[in-house]
Amino acid sequence: MKQSIAMTVNGVARRDEVEPRLLLVHYLREVAELTGTHVACDTSQCGACIVHLDGKAVKSCSVFAVQASGHSVMTIEGLAPHGSMHPMQQGFWDEHGLQCGFCTPGFIMAAVALIEDNPDPSDADIEKGLEGNLCRCTGYHNIRKAVKSAARAMRGGATSAAAVAPNAAPVGAGAGR
Repeated sequence: MKQSIAMTVNGVARRDEVEPRLLLVHYLREVAELTGTHVACDTSQCGACIVHLDGKAVKSCSVFAVQASGHSVMTIEGLAPHGSMHPMQQGFWDEHGLQCGFCTPGFIMAAVALIEDNPDPSDADIEKGLEGNLCRCTGYHNIRKAVKSAARAMRGGATSAAAVAPNAAPVGAGAGR
């Protein structure tokens, strides 16, 4: 028996009928057709499915869609206006904080929540804030650099060498990122 839910997703009010057992991650991907939130481990271990629920980072694979009814959800797609990048997305781009990109939306959403709570995190703060996220492709060094870069940008400082030298072509330009 389906249940009626109503929530705001990326600033847009939605009403849908869903099975009570439908996970929020599947609702977002299959019903709302927002596929930036990823399903990876099915055990709430990897963090690829992190979204913001009423401004707090949550693993959407551990929340039922009916539990999100009446609340506000933000996904990676809602982080910045269409055609632009949030400073955290820019930081990951500039500092090569991604490799295959599969885990990146979850890292970015967790990092945005971290910076909102702690605008000037230390390396230890970043490691603690992102400990629920796993990357299987790359080391965490560039992810830490990306978060620090974005934190500076969000406080009003330059994000990277590209921001300091805006006419310089970004590394990998034309490489089909």
